[in-house]
Amino acid sequence: MIKFGPSGNSIAFTIAGNKTSEQSALWVKNMGLDCFEYSFGRGVNMTDERALSIGNAFANAGIEISVHAPYYINLANPEEDKANSSFNYIIDSAKKAKLLGGKRIVFHPASQGKLDRETAVNLTIERLKHLTDIVYQQGLDDMIFCPETMGKLAQIGTIEEITSFCAIDNIYTPCVDFGHVNAREQGSLKTTLDYQDRLDYMTDKLGHDRVKNFHIHFSKIEYTIKGEVRHLTFEDKVYGPDFTPLAIALKERKLTPYIICESAGTQDIDALNMKNIYNSI
Repeated sequence: MIKFGPSGNSIAFTIAGNKTSEQSALWVKNMGLDCFEYSFGRGVNMTDERALSIGNAFANAGIEISVHAPYYINLANPEEDKANSSFNYIIDSAKKAKLLGGKRIVFHPASQGKLDRETAVNLTIERLKHLTDIVYQQGLDDMIFCPETMGKLAQIGTIEEITSFCAIDNIYTPCVDFGHVNAREQGSLKTTLDYQDRLDYMTDKLGHDRVKNFHIHFSKIEYTIKGEVRHLTFEDKVYGPDFTPLAIALKERKLTPYIICESAGTQDIDALNMKNIYNSI
């Protein structure tokens, strides 16, 4: 079943006087949404006790939860100690996700840095193979690890690259941020066919069963010739992308992903907007 929800807490959540992540669960439920993404963007600093408390709140509300690993992961860093730190960030995020009652861990795979593109991508693949071994050794292979498409040209994370990463092992499922794709491709996502082409590419490479329940991030994003600049809200009329063509493509391809809205401050409202659009088709 397709699911919609916000990444983190919105401006409205705070204005209403809410402060804790436990309160987020009921907020999301009362809005008629289905899921929530908790971000460890600045580090995995949550205690196990707190994770269990938040997890209980979400379980009681019937809201699924995913996590976003720290933003500064770079599996293409030539320095081994920094690559090891990236492994640790992902594994620590997975362990906390399990305590939270979640199964999905989204992470930024890599940045190109001073390496040429091919070298950076190949190094990322080798590091992901090593990460796979760690996941199995840690008994975390029941979790879903989601490398994300990235919005800046200097970052590793085109749809083609993410698909190749997910072909490494079944523990990996694509996280497609369509705002990022649209930004790095200079406004490429306009029609249902545009979305179908991307979905069909992943399905051809990974199979329908692997792609059926993939992870989506969606928001409108401002961009320049270098790609992503900043996240916007659905009120923006300049940059896009629009959700309706994607909703049509998902229904036509019989895909039921987990859709997280990353709008700037209106992520819950815009997530509900997407859910309503999808249900109206």
